[in-house]
Amino acid sequence: MTAAPTLPYPLFDADNHLYETEESLTKFLPDQYKNAIQYVQVNGRTKIAVRGVISDYIPNPTFSVVAAPGAMEEYFKNGNPEGKSRREIFGAAIKAPAAFREPGPRLALMDELGVQRTLMFPTLASLVEERMRDDPKLIHVVVHALNEWLLDTWKFNYEDRIFTTPVISLPILDKAIEELDWVVANGAKAILVRPAPVPGFEGPRSFAMPEFDPFWERVVHHDILVAMHSSDSGYARFDAEWEGTNSEMLPFQTNTFRMVNEWRPVQDTVASWVCHGALFRHPKLKIAVIENGSSWLKPLLDILADVYKKAPEGFGMQDPVAAIKKSIHVSPFYEEGVTDLIDLIGVDRVLFGSDYPHPEGLAQPTHFADMLQHLPVEDQAKIMGGNLARLLGL
Repeated sequence: MTAAPTLPYPLFDADNHLYETEESLTKFLPDQYKNAIQYVQVNGRTKIAVRGVISDYIPNPTFSVVAAPGAMEEYFKNGNPEGKSRREIFGAAIKAPAAFREPGPRLALMDELGVQRTLMFPTLASLVEERMRDDPKLIHVVVHALNEWLLDTWKFNYEDRIFTTPVISLPILDKAIEELDWVVANGAKAILVRPAPVPGFEGPRSFAMPEFDPFWERVVHHDILVAMHSSDSGYARFDAEWEGTNSEMLPFQTNTFRMVNEWRPVQDTVASWVCHGALFRHPKLKIAVIENGSSWLKPLLDILADVYKKAPEGFGMQDPVAAIKKSIHVSPFYEEGVTDLIDLIGVDRVLFGSDYPHPEGLAQPTHFADMLQHLPVEDQAKIMGGNLARLLGL
């Protein structure tokens, strides 16, 4: 590993990932739900089965071998003119080191990478809610079991350097508030809320509807950051209707129609915050949109400005663009740069995230700072960690 460059400010990465072990969803699962999550053998490979249905959403859910960190950097920088397959782009897999699975070794790796602090997101967790969307009770049970494992293995605050983000799902309001209070009591500084409609007994609906106000009031009371990280938001159902299929989201297979609509979930998510009013009712909310890039933001703000011009009464006569710029923080992709985003929402709302050690991310997180050299050092410091530290009250 090449030594990380020394930067004149500390790095606080808004987007790191851990790889779960096979017991992450099952160790703390009550006995009556033990069959909800199973690992099964298919043609000599271990797969995860949710309620008896095998999922290929994450091809190797054991994470015994993984793609090398940053394997797709060249792809995102220069495209794919040769039309390589995803397997060719990923290259040779590596054995997952202990640093991808345990906090102690991860701290040592962070030191090598030049990263002082990070938000730490789970990986396997992204498949849970969508595959249980018709069983709200089960969602809460499995999410809590995962959070217990995260606390047991990683803690929610490990030596004031690794801040693991527990998952909060909202189908049953009282359960969501109970889970929120529990994770905060156990040291959580940020929570992970899926950017998608909330499953429910009577069908899905927006998390920004008034019925969820008691939850968001509690979030404001705790002064905790809401991270909305890219996940399986369920939009594969809509893609499947266009394509005449009934397949789940498969992120490692080429699908041009899905790529065209890739940022639809985050656009709808951020639009919902204002169209359904939660940001107006709870202006002190702190929200970070992670691993969704930033290319979708300007088109969305342009549309919202036009809608507000035509129907201000639909927003309670409050400016939706101003509300988003006040509460929403965005982590851009390295290849997008930051200039346009800063012009759009201001430097105080931009966050550095490397997505390490995922193949879509950066092999060397400090590399992100290379695209900030045109900025004053104080603005670089804000993006590379100061803004996130402020959001977490650190």
